[in-house]
Amino acid sequence: MLKFWKWYQNCLAVHPVKTQMISSGLIWGVGDIAAQTITFATANRRRKVSERDKELKINWKRVAATSLFGFGFVGPVGHFWLDYHRAPVACTRYEGLDRIIKTRFKMQPNSFRFVATKVAVDGVIFGPLDLLVFFSYMGFSNGKSIPQIKEDVKRDFLPALVMEGGIWPILQVANFRYVPVRYQLLYVNFFCLLDSCFLSWIEQQEDAAWKKWFTQFRALKEQKSEGG
Repeated sequence: MLKFWKWYQNCLAVHPVKTQMISSGLIWGVGDIAAQTITFATANRRRKVSERDKELKINWKRVAATSLFGFGFVGPVGHFWLDYHRAPVACTRYEGLDRIIKTRFKMQPNSFRFVATKVAVDGVIFGPLDLLVFFSYMGFSNGKSIPQIKEDVKRDFLPALVMEGGIWPILQVANFRYVPVRYQLLYVNFFCLLDSCFLSWIEQQEDAAWKKWFTQFRALKEQKSEGG
């Protein structure tokens, strides 16, 4: 395990973007397999599968699509959003969010205000963007039309945002306060193993009864807005 960690550190130092892309792709693929397994087990317990479908059959096309999302979006975007680039001359140059907070807001790294600001900006900007891209991308990868994708996003976005909103800020406080910048995306990817499983599970639930509460809440809010 120690040799693997040293090998990973070397890859991260020499090829940071490629390493983040590959690791993100693998993690999101594994997360989707877990999501399919959970969905199958839940349906089986509720006897919603036929006799011939009692054996789990992984949808590898879906796994590949989810893995590609981690590879093509989470890895590179997450790297430049959170991580840093180590130049060949061994100097460290911070990128993305840290650089913005330090230069624009003039805050010292690891201070309370710095961590709080970083968590807030990450939650307000990257969190919703990540969900929007994920659900839109999964719709396109499944061959859905734009109107269908819009309906799916309306159905899935708010439940995912609310449920993740209670967890990710807590995880990110520990991440931004105690984890070195170059390992922060690895930390995020570790929890993305659970997050990718969660998002894939939400996407597979389609019009589940528990989602209707969020739909009704949104419709009520729109009615009040129109009435006001």
